[in-house]
Amino acid sequence: MDLRVEIPKIRVLPTPDERLRTLAQGADHAEAWAEKARTRAEPAVEWIYLFRTRVATGAVAVLAAWLFVHVMFGANGMVVYRSKRTEYQDLQKEIGQLQKENDEYTSQISQLKSDPRRIEKEAREQFHYTRPGEVVYVSPEPAPPPQSATTDSASK
Repeated sequence: MDLRVEIPKIRVLPTPDERLRTLAQGADHAEAWAEKARTRAEPAVEWIYLFRTRVATGAVAVLAAWLFVHVMFGANGMVVYRSKRTEYQDLQKEIGQLQKENDEYTSQISQLKSDPRRIEKEAREQFHYTRPGEVVYVSPEPAPPPQSATTDSASK
């Protein structure tokens, strides 16, 4: 049996003066680092400050060029818009033509249903119907032209 009792270690906190001293030393290091970074960046910042109008003009020019290219040639740009517009106009013409054909077919159907002369005409043309006493003459189909024998011996 082990009868030992473990006592946790007691952590000793630094006094407020020690904490303040540590903080002050860290601040000195941070100030030195910031001063070194400022001296390194100072020439670039001065150059940008002196040429800020040129830099801004260049940035605006690049932005305008990118915007122009995007508007003209992008996924929904002017080139695509014009091709889609011509395609739309072609489809509208085709729809108008198909509507016209559909109207013609509708009128033909209504004539075939109601007009006796039209019904008789179609029956005579398609089914070769005749009235009593009429004779229908049908011309024979033309004979195919005779094929001439072709040989390679004549061309030698």
